Amino acid sequence: MLKTVLTIVQVILCLIMVAVVMLQSGKSAGLSGAIAGGADTFLAKNKAKSLDAKLAKGTKWVCAVWLVLTLVLSLI
Repeated sequence: MLKTVLTIVQVILCLIMVAVVMLQSGKSAGLSGAIAGGADTFLAKNKAKSLDAKLAKGTKWVCAVWLVLTLVLSLI
């Protein structure tokens, strides 16, 4: 019973992880990043408060919980 519940939680965490990663914007700016580099430093002050920063932090936490849960399931 416990293994079934943990497996369901793991699947839900996996779906949340996929959704959070898909909601993030791409990190490769390409040529437009080289041209607009000055604006990037001006906006970097509020980077910690942006949606992308919150999504990145959420991705790290969800991945960490998923990893621990996977290790627990492998021991059961």
